[in-house]
Amino acid sequence: MRLTRRLALAAALASTFVALLPAHAASNEIRIAHVYSKTGPLEAYGKQTQVGLLMGLDYATGGTMTVAGKKLVVIEKDDQGKPDVGKSLLAAAYGDDKADIAVGPSSSGVALAMLPVAEEYKKILLVEPAVADSITGEKWNKYIFRTGRNSGQDALANAVASDVPGLSIGVLAQDYAFGRDGVKAFKDALKKAKIVHEEYLPAQTTDFTAGIQRLVDALKDRPGPKVIAVVWAGAITPFPALAALDLQKRYGIAVGSGGNILPAMAAYKQFPGMEGATYYYFGIPKNPANEWLVANHYKRFKQPPDFFTAGGMAAGIALVEALKKTGGDTATNKLIKTMEGMSFETPKGKMTFRAEDHQAMQSMYHFRIKVDPAFPWGVPELVREIKPEEMNVPIRNKR
Repeated sequence: MRLTRRLALAAALASTFVALLPAHAASNEIRIAHVYSKTGPLEAYGKQTQVGLLMGLDYATGGTMTVAGKKLVVIEKDDQGKPDVGKSLLAAAYGDDKADIAVGPSSSGVALAMLPVAEEYKKILLVEPAVADSITGEKWNKYIFRTGRNSGQDALANAVASDVPGLSIGVLAQDYAFGRDGVKAFKDALKKAKIVHEEYLPAQTTDFTAGIQRLVDALKDRPGPKVIAVVWAGAITPFPALAALDLQKRYGIAVGSGGNILPAMAAYKQFPGMEGATYYYFGIPKNPANEWLVANHYKRFKQPPDFFTAGGMAAGIALVEALKKTGGDTATNKLIKTMEGMSFETPKGKMTFRAEDHQAMQSMYHFRIKVDPAFPWGVPELVREIKPEEMNVPIRNKR
């Protein structure tokens, strides 16, 4: 009960800080701007990250919300999933709100717009959960760190799960940085299977009929195993449309994908045995941070933590651990030197910021979907943990 009250108090304090504190930072504060999709197409992702960030700060500070005697102040800003809005909000956070560090955003498109702002203000932007490779690749600068996985990690993990000889793959992806970077990384990772068709649809697509038909036409007469690999984010997904067509029975075409948020994985119940790789599922990692997260999330929300809750918590832990090492000093160059190569324990286990591009190296999980009547979603059962050293994630920046 003490933990629940403490967590609720931390969230209440954060909300109070957002509403009441003046723009000028006090010497006994560390100001963290969280720019995320509080509204917009990735609202579900943003809200999970926000909850996870506050829980991570609470966990890593032992409930005090302080580091080295300085109070952590969280300033929330809603980018609405719009790149221009995110860019201006980050500038306002660094300039007007005197934020020492920023976290976010939810969308890769918004993140790419925000990267130059961090460089202009010479302040750290800890990217969580946007995944496009270009964020820590060609668009990267030294002020960018990322706890979220990147498209390359997703792709390499999914290649481990699906790269078998003779497999023909048709890809269905969103037509923006997340989808295109994800597919490129997946293609680069495959050694045995072959992508025979790529289908890109607008991110807000609701009618998948034509795109799926083009994929079916490209795959149906191919010899050997065939699969439609889905790279999709957001509340509306192509899985119900794919399930309705019963492609496995009609054409021998399977459906594959990575992990997703729990509401989206409700559609996975229609694909028992589907395999892929996931960033996180609350029942998979076995470590103290995840046990704390699951227990306290259930106490507070009466449900398990989701995909991006764990990511938000990882970001909060990373910030606190870095600030502990600097004694609460928020000088950017000192933080950069501290965070490069830094390892820290998260709900996924150990993460390490790679010095070359500041991407967090982390485990992924090969899963197989099981249908369990106790859960409204398809349950990803662990096949095996894929360790960071197995994935050989490319360094894509020009440092």
